[in-house]
Amino acid sequence: MARKRYSPEQIIGYLRESEVLLSKGSTVPEVCRKIGIAEQTYYRWRKKYGSLSVDQAKRLKEVEKENTRLRKLVADLSLDKAILKEVAEGKY
Repeated sequence: MARKRYSPEQIIGYLRESEVLLSKGSTVPEVCRKIGIAEQTYYRWRKKYGSLSVDQAKRLKEVEKENTRLRKLVADLSLDKAILKEVAEGKY
């Protein structure tokens, strides 16, 4: 079964909808069935996006993307440094 990807905006919308349904007396399994997700997904979303607004979620995604880019850059530079150090010591 193919996984469906939800944007942070969609996730926040579903979480707000679920809050309304829960306040009206629905249970978490009922809310998850209505939204079309698993309970575990609901709890994971709530942990990650529960207190965020749409703007904050967009910013979080941008920061995560930048963090990934910087980690790759640091890994590349560390590898280059290690190679240059070995060459300088005369190992190769």
